[in-house]
Amino acid sequence: MSGEGNGTVTEDRGKRRVVGRVGSKPVLVPDGVTVSVGSRNQVAVEGPRGVLSQAFDPTMSILVEAGQVRVERPSDQRHHRALHGLTRALLQNMVVGVTEGYRRALELVGTGYRVQQAGDKLVFQVGYSHTVEVAPPEDLAVEVESPVRLVVSGNDKQRVGQLAANIRAIRPPDSYKGKGIRYAGEEIRLKPGKKAARAA
Repeated sequence: MSGEGNGTVTEDRGKRRVVGRVGSKPVLVPDGVTVSVGSRNQVAVEGPRGVLSQAFDPTMSILVEAGQVRVERPSDQRHHRALHGLTRALLQNMVVGVTEGYRRALELVGTGYRVQQAGDKLVFQVGYSHTVEVAPPEDLAVEVESPVRLVVSGNDKQRVGQLAANIRAIRPPDSYKGKGIRYAGEEIRLKPGKKAARAA
């Protein structure tokens, strides 16, 4: 057995067959979660936190059996191998979303930088001559833990990540001093600046 791309190669009756590493692993369905596959590979996952649904490529076979979900691909062609792993990963994200949910924390770094809740909107003061307002979607929650820290949460991993990215884009971290909005724990590579360059 040897590695090849995003899978492993096995001998199957004299033929080389690529077995996906991610795609071939079943998605475990915990108690309290139901997964149903409709027409055109429309999958609905229902759990304690709600329902998520998504349509997948019709060439992928999605099988629900014995407390797990398996994904099978029609061939070992490159695009089918890519879809195999992607489909399995998205199904796993849906199961986690309706059971545990997703969170993304952001921090504001800079003198006078702050965020506050104003009704259903977030108001940012991040060094501009004006404030910036953001209205989160109804299916996502944003908790302002302090004037310099907020947490985006929800069931859909992609939507949580997208809203967090949109907020970060309001004032991305500065390359020289690191001021701006950053993900919690994000390390910013700072440039030395003109003064350091002249000294060198």
